[in-house]
Amino acid sequence: MRLNDPDRLFPTEPRVRDLARALYQAVADLPIVSPHGHCDPRWFAENERFPNPADLFVVPDHYVFRMLVSQGVAMSDLGVPRVDGGKVETDSRTIWRRFAEGYHLFRGTPSAMWLDHSFEFVFGIDQVLSPGNADDLYDHIEARLADPAFRPRALFEHFNIEVLSTTEGALDDLRWHKQIRESGWSGNVVTTYRPDAVVDPDFEGFAENVAQFGALTDEDTQSWDGYLAAHRKRRAFFKTFGATASDHGHPTARTENLDAKAAEALFAKIMSGTFAPEEADAFRGQMLTEMAKMSLDDGLTLQIHAGSRRNHSAQVFGAFGRDKGFDIPGRTDYVGALKPLLDAVGMEPDLTVLLFTLDETVYGRELAPLAGAYPALKLGPPWWFFDSFEGIKRFREATTETCGFYNTAGFNDDTRAFCSIPARHDVSRRSDSAYLATLVATGRLREADAFEVAEDLAYGLAKKAYKL
Repeated sequence: MRLNDPDRLFPTEPRVRDLARALYQAVADLPIVSPHGHCDPRWFAENERFPNPADLFVVPDHYVFRMLVSQGVAMSDLGVPRVDGGKVETDSRTIWRRFAEGYHLFRGTPSAMWLDHSFEFVFGIDQVLSPGNADDLYDHIEARLADPAFRPRALFEHFNIEVLSTTEGALDDLRWHKQIRESGWSGNVVTTYRPDAVVDPDFEGFAENVAQFGALTDEDTQSWDGYLAAHRKRRAFFKTFGATASDHGHPTARTENLDAKAAEALFAKIMSGTFAPEEADAFRGQMLTEMAKMSLDDGLTLQIHAGSRRNHSAQVFGAFGRDKGFDIPGRTDYVGALKPLLDAVGMEPDLTVLLFTLDETVYGRELAPLAGAYPALKLGPPWWFFDSFEGIKRFREATTETCGFYNTAGFNDDTRAFCSIPARHDVSRRSDSAYLATLVATGRLREADAFEVAEDLAYGLAKKAYKL
């Protein structure tokens, strides 16, 4: 039995399906460029075996446990750590059994496709996970994990990953990246500068974070000039560990371009701790423009992940912290919000600003027209809830006619689930092959051009956008 249909995601009309298959086969084995994600660099620094199947597939993957939680399974029963160190399930086999009991809940979802791909092509499993075979499949995966061929570095090479970017906060010492470098291993794992903890006034512990930021950089981060200088130093430090991008997860895409005096006054208000929500939002917006200006100097690609209403459940956030599946999409304005930044740097051809959204309604109305005009803008691929066959299809259909393929940034997997990386890239390559085949079949794209575009979408555009 095969878990995965070899023609999955291809059109059903035979002639178009044949072309989609040919396009996919031309790119299926290209190296994986993973320019944005949240894998733990410690995996590759220490190269220890993954602890067990539950810790590999369930506990760190909010795509998985949020679905089970939505059906009434307690997060603590799935082993998700509490911020207070409180009691959670620690028996990995019990967690796995609960996962198996709920596996049917993933039917028709991208998660099911990613998981089935990982089970079959990474672990050689030919059965659908169920309560009846949960223990057998647990033992099978556990035995594989004990094999050195399934250590993180070996899997990295088996997955044919050319480069993988992790994401670290501005206060991170990058010790694991340093250990990777000093180990002599040839795998290319680089970092990304994520300064939210010292940029977002609403981030927990913001004032203490900024003070630590100053101590780390030997700059006076209580002053506006010293604060900006600290960012420049940290960006330079991150570049020494391969960083080619910064990443900014703001609730809105708001930008500001205040003059120096007004920016300094806003910073002082923020540091006083007596700011209003409007002032916090304005400061985040000002910092996006400041980061774009810094990118003109140091070359880092600027990623804006806007529109996520993060930590929507106060109960979950209080008990389990950030990134636990309760970031929810919200309406997002780009045309008005980005204008201050674009007035400042939007026409700079050497700057790359990647826009991501969770609001599909703006694809055709706002994002594609903006990226189709401003040299600095490129569109990041569908993100999180829309990282799927249908999501990728809708993105291509809504944006291609206005901004083309070459004002987009290919694909990135944005994952914490290591074994899903090849699965996610496979879905993207299949989705794009299906779309390109449809364009050819309807006379909108020459077949020879479709093969070139397929390679660019799978490989070349991401390397160019992230300067990898």
